[in-house]
Amino acid sequence: MSRTTDHALAAFQGLAIGDALGMPTQSMSRDEIRLDHGGITGFVDAGPHQRIAHGMPAASITDDTEQAVLVARLLVEGDGRIDPTRFAQALIDWERGMAAKGSLDLLGPSTKTAVQRILDGVPASEAGSTGTTNGAAMRITPVGIATPADDLEALVDAVQDASRVTHDTGIGIGGAAAIAAAVSAGIDGASRHEALDVAVAAAAVGERRGHWIAGASVAAKTAWARTWLPTVPAAERVRAIDGVIGTSVASQESVVTALALVALDLDPWDTLCTAASAGGDTDTIAAMAGAVLGAVHGTDAWPAGSAARVESVNDLRFTEVVTPLVILRLRR
Repeated sequence: MSRTTDHALAAFQGLAIGDALGMPTQSMSRDEIRLDHGGITGFVDAGPHQRIAHGMPAASITDDTEQAVLVARLLVEGDGRIDPTRFAQALIDWERGMAAKGSLDLLGPSTKTAVQRILDGVPASEAGSTGTTNGAAMRITPVGIATPADDLEALVDAVQDASRVTHDTGIGIGGAAAIAAAVSAGIDGASRHEALDVAVAAAAVGERRGHWIAGASVAAKTAWARTWLPTVPAAERVRAIDGVIGTSVASQESVVTALALVALDLDPWDTLCTAASAGGDTDTIAAMAGAVLGAVHGTDAWPAGSAARVESVNDLRFTEVVTPLVILRLRR
């Protein structure tokens, strides 16, 4: 396996592994997480305080990975481009399928609003004019795998294509661009520090795109948080992540937290367990951090058997998802 393929595969594995580690703690407070699990050190079943993923077994993925697979499929079908109307219909179909199964793991707030606007007759290309949450960033890893980072404007073009339906705002695009760029840079050989440099630069480009919505800059907050969090004593970091940077679905919190965790330069598995223990949007934070760490470190980042377990529990085939994306990248 080539280095490019190995690191691309590890990025998607990291996305799914982080998602599965955060599944049992998503949308829970730190106090609830402590009651159910103490702290997350590996895959565990959803506990009694888990409402969204109630009853789900250990190593189950959530909407983060499922929608990333959807984006990957549409990218390949469109030869590297995502048609807005096709994407909108795919999201509608995905949520209807989840609801039919009785799942509570449905579309996030920005995506839900955009889909409803589409159902109400708003053109798909205009529906995402208010989306600022992390829904675009959580599923953007396939764009980072398929698109080189040597031309940030071109990469952000691809990010905006994949985000326009639901998150066509400077904040939404900036957050997604940061994750896609860090993943892409890691695949090309960047270190953690270098990948974070590219993430901040791409976020700054993305924030100039789409509709303007008042809110803090993902680029500026990431530049600050990546230097501040490593100065916090290890025993206080989860509290600092939760209380200072933030763990909500807001891009300026969850995307920044994911990248700040990457900046700690800890073991990748331990980094994702920390993310899964921090409260709030744990599955998405861990998924985004996992994608970047996998891209930087390659498949050796993940404990033996962890990716295979996620594949088995969720009937996934990572290689089948990633290989066509690598072909798109090499073609570009």
